[in-house]
Amino acid sequence: MQDAATGEVLVLAYVDREALARTLQSGEVHFFSRRRQELWHKGATSGNVQRVRRVALDCDHDAVLVQVEPAGPACHTGAVSCFRDEASGGAGCDVSRRAPSSGGDVDA
Repeated sequence: MQDAATGEVLVLAYVDREALARTLQSGEVHFFSRRRQELWHKGATSGNVQRVRRVALDCDHDAVLVQVEPAGPACHTGAVSCFRDEASGGAGCDVSRRAPSSGGDVDA
């Protein structure tokens, strides 16, 4: 999921056929939680819904890019984006992490 205005990547999440259909029908983003094995409406509990501006398929039609107008932070931690930690160290990829927060759906 990407902010339509800024181009910032907000969330990388799984979408099944039903989630994509609900996203297209409602105009707000829906995902499929593989951990919980259920659909979820992004922002349903927090109010931080993501309004769809554009949905694009890749050339193989096996990946979806949803460009949105966020109504608030996209990450369950309250951050604008889930992508805020830096990876370094080349092939070893030593990831610098912030302390995890509690709550929310970490299975984006």
